[in-house]
Amino acid sequence: MNSLVGQRLWKWKLAAGLLAIVLGAIVLAWPGPSILVASTLFGVYLLLSGVVELYLAFTLPRSAGTRVMLFISGALSLVLAIMSFRHFGDGYAVLLLSLWIGIGFIFQGVSGVAVGIGESELPGRGWYIVAGIISVIAGLVVLVWPFDSIAVLTLAAGIWLVIIGTAQIIQAFQTRKAANTAHQTINEVSEHLATR
Repeated sequence: MNSLVGQRLWKWKLAAGLLAIVLGAIVLAWPGPSILVASTLFGVYLLLSGVVELYLAFTLPRSAGTRVMLFISGALSLVLAIMSFRHFGDGYAVLLLSLWIGIGFIFQGVSGVAVGIGESELPGRGWYIVAGIISVIAGLVVLVWPFDSIAVLTLAAGIWLVIIGTAQIIQAFQTRKAANTAHQTINEVSEHLATR
């Protein structure tokens, strides 16, 4: 892995993981009265994760498939964020948001699994696959029961955010370790060549 790319990637992953854990903890602390607040927080999360994924889609020197999946996931997250803010305060928007979250979970999960399977040199790629599968399952559950599961969705989304955030933090530190190892190897080779 390119050490410069790894150094940037781990910081983005760490920030996304911490944000997911904070949002999940807030949702779990106030499940009843926070459905409207949760719709706003999810809109913010979708907006930020969409921006990060679009940025990574255009800056990571990876395979075309990985970049396309990151672009699709990021663009979908941005569209869902804009839609959640457009209908802010409506009970209808909260119900629609459950559908949007379900679809977003599925797309994010599929892209995570694709990245984990397609990128054999990616540190922590098993966590991408595990997080992706969890995300797809959560998305399917939300789509099957969109209207009856708003309270359950709030609880499930809070738990999902904490799990995904934890997985992203683990991925961040694994990526950091791989980037530091690559950087150290480059330095050692450079010093060895300079002494010749």
